[in-house]
Amino acid sequence: MSSGARPVAHADARNPPSAAERASGASRSRMSATDATNRNRMERERERASAAAAAADPRYGAAAAAASTSHKRSASGNPRPTSRMVDERRTEKVQVTTRETLVARTRSPVRRAAPEERSRQPEPPKPRPPEMRREPSRPLEIEKPLATWEPVAALLPHTTAPLASRISIPPLASTAPHTLQPKPLHELSLDAQEAVILEDLLFVFMGFEGQYIRFAKGYNPYEERDRLAGPTWRILPGLDPSLQDLTQSMLRMATHYSALETFVDVQSREEFGSVNHALCASIRKLLHEYLVMIAQLETQFLTNDSFTLHVLNVHILPTSHMLHQIYALAHELLKRNALLDDETDESSDSADDFDHILEQLREGGDLVPGNMTGKKICKGGVVLGLITKRLESMSGDPAARTLLTSLLRDASRPYMAMLNEWLHHGGINDPHSEFLVKEQRSIRRERLEQDYTDEYWERRYTIRDHDVPPQLEGVKDKVLLAGKYLNVVRECGGVDVSLQVKDVPISFDDNRFLDNVNNAYAHANESLMQLLLTTHALPARLRSLKHYFFLDPSDYFSYFLELGTSELRKPVKSVNTGKLQSLLDLVLRQPGSIVSLDPFKEDVKVEMNEITLTKSLQRVVNITGIEQGESLQPLSSNQPVDSDKNASGFTSLQLDYAVPFPVSLVISRKTVWRYQALFRYLLSLRYLESQLSTTWQTHTRGFVWAHTSSSRNLEIWKRRVWTLRARMLVFVQQLLYFCTAEVIEPNWQSLMARLREKEAGQDSTVFSPGASAVPPKPGAKVLTRTVDELMQDHVDFLDTCLKECMLTNSKLLRIHSKLMQTCTIFATYTNWLSRELEKADPDLSGTTKPPTMTDDQWRQFQAVRSQKGTSADSSALGTDKDGDSKKDEAARIVELFDVIKKWESNFSRHLQILLDALNHYAATETVVLLSLCARLSTANQGTEYAGLRNDEDGAV
Repeated sequence: MSSGARPVAHADARNPPSAAERASGASRSRMSATDATNRNRMERERERASAAAAAADPRYGAAAAAASTSHKRSASGNPRPTSRMVDERRTEKVQVTTRETLVARTRSPVRRAAPEERSRQPEPPKPRPPEMRREPSRPLEIEKPLATWEPVAALLPHTTAPLASRISIPPLASTAPHTLQPKPLHELSLDAQEAVILEDLLFVFMGFEGQYIRFAKGYNPYEERDRLAGPTWRILPGLDPSLQDLTQSMLRMATHYSALETFVDVQSREEFGSVNHALCASIRKLLHEYLVMIAQLETQFLTNDSFTLHVLNVHILPTSHMLHQIYALAHELLKRNALLDDETDESSDSADDFDHILEQLREGGDLVPGNMTGKKICKGGVVLGLITKRLESMSGDPAARTLLTSLLRDASRPYMAMLNEWLHHGGINDPHSEFLVKEQRSIRRERLEQDYTDEYWERRYTIRDHDVPPQLEGVKDKVLLAGKYLNVVRECGGVDVSLQVKDVPISFDDNRFLDNVNNAYAHANESLMQLLLTTHALPARLRSLKHYFFLDPSDYFSYFLELGTSELRKPVKSVNTGKLQSLLDLVLRQPGSIVSLDPFKEDVKVEMNEITLTKSLQRVVNITGIEQGESLQPLSSNQPVDSDKNASGFTSLQLDYAVPFPVSLVISRKTVWRYQALFRYLLSLRYLESQLSTTWQTHTRGFVWAHTSSSRNLEIWKRRVWTLRARMLVFVQQLLYFCTAEVIEPNWQSLMARLREKEAGQDSTVFSPGASAVPPKPGAKVLTRTVDELMQDHVDFLDTCLKECMLTNSKLLRIHSKLMQTCTIFATYTNWLSRELEKADPDLSGTTKPPTMTDDQWRQFQAVRSQKGTSADSSALGTDKDGDSKKDEAARIVELFDVIKKWESNFSRHLQILLDALNHYAATETVVLLSLCARLSTANQGTEYAGLRNDEDGAV
């Protein structure tokens, strides 16, 4: 009882009632006891029905409680002042008669009051007088609709987000029975309106509907897209305008909280990656602090009479700003993940959906529910980039900057863990494909022997260019190379994976993370460089390649060609490769040869390539466009190329070289192909030189050529043949000298100089295992060369040699091919020319000794002619003494002059075209070709084609 009720009780004690009054009082007491018994039974039944409804949704228990208190805080344990309490109690007894007991059970429990407060707490209500009793039929009318409304709480289906909400969504307030609907707002006083709105806001702030604040009509809580966008709220009509405006402004925070709660559940799914999971964990922590604040505000509402709507607004302003910033960030992430797109937008792109999905699958992306448009999931570095971008744009807001910095710190921890694992151990622990380095596990180092495109090094580890965080944009190449280097060292057993790296940054807000990347890159580069240069003897490997593929020295190879001539003259399909391999092994082990001391001679193998060098080079040049400065890419073994039907062992011979890992990264199949192309070109020049040298021996030692004929025309013809042979030999020898002495050797020396620079700088930096790099001492030489630069230097060396040897220009290849073909035909038909000369020479066609020949010479000539089986023909020619014989000799001489003229014209014309082309490319591309042009010009002097400049004649 309040203090205002106590004087009445004392007055009754001073004036005792009369007997009649006592009798009537006794009668009233009996009636009151009966009514109390019935009322208690009905109230217990209503309590059970209402408790069932409250178990499904706590809002409706609160609704019933609010209705029982006339929307005042007194029934909630927060008594109003005494002067107003008496009137309020009287109003309660008149207006509400059935829900007093339910108030104490569904509202917050009665707080423990101080002793002085307990003395002011009201006494339990007295039994109502008979005139206030309800009719027996009213409880039945109330319980009948309650029985039909049975909200049930259930578990949601399992999701990959482990901390997602598992309880089903409460039913909408509009589905509740009419008896649970609150009293209209316009019937309440201003204080009562403020009280009920305050109480509703505490529920709404937690995402539940209140009595007077409910979801808007267009919001469907069962639709994920609506929940992610956040609910819109409506206030029932009748609220005072000043309260409505203030309430409306505070409802934005409730929208943001509900949206973020769903965002955390959705973005915590497995397919969104660990960065999103860490971000959601950080947001969930902030939402927990938000709920703690709501509990504190509820305590203020229940215990503090001065707690008003304006006070509530002041309390939530900082938190509202925080939720607004998180909501804006979450909204942008959801738009990137296509989880907030309208269906109309999706339908407009339906024609391109198939292409998008194929591209997504090709890139290794995921197609998850809500993202079926084929767009890439926003995860990993993209999420960090969005947070960083928003942090930069909100740098003028201290509160937003602090919040976003905290989110970035928490979200970047798993990404930084992956980065440290990659930088310091060379491993990728990226189950959700969100790290900036992508690994293709299907490309293994066992395939290096068939890898003609450097797949292992170029494509096993690549950068996801669109997923790089802004913090790593400037050092992404270093990050890639550091891990690649260390991964190679790790596969060779040079990295202790179990060693824990200490004192490294764990998030992007640490200013040391750039130093961490640079130090790890320097350490990995130094480790791999030392592994290549010392442990695996890379310089010795390169010198070995020079010996075998550039024929330096070539003494062993000349011996090999002499031993294998009989086999190499056969058609390529008939060549016994095993026999040639045995001969090569025998030559390489020959004492006294330089290569006999080579420790890698076991790695050299003989093989046959049925495709001619010119044809394969033209195919490569036409595909890659090497004339435009692009890198030369060899044909892979599975590309169809027509083989040469006339190929022999000499034209198809090539060497192969087996290289172990990790030296195979530098001497890869792509670089070995370049070595093979240069080797086949030098071999073709050497072989043609040997053929022309054999022709020279025939012209010098052969009796047919050495004999001075009595026919002057034949002597002129022989001199023209000798001159053409000399010009061809000069052409081949000058070309061979240019390629070896002026192209390969200078470029080789330049490569070795750069390699020695790397060797000299490999000890310039000191590193401690498992820790960051120690800065070099003052005056120490800093290592500036990297393994990738070494690999590029090697490829550049080979590409330069190919280019300056005219093997990368399609026009020069065609001209060179025709010149080589002309020289080869001339050397091949030397024996035929000798036979034709013998037939055309009148001194040698008869049986009598010519006056210009001694007896010994004549006997020797007769012996040779008899061995060739031409004596019968010669006798027949010699016995023919009529004029037809002279006509035949004259015709043969004319035919020989026609043949040699065609060869001279063909060789001179194409040689001049080559000189013109060399002058052009020397002026536009490679100046070193001027030297070759000057050397070859001597082979064309004195001919009718010298100085050719006509474009029509220069066409090939």
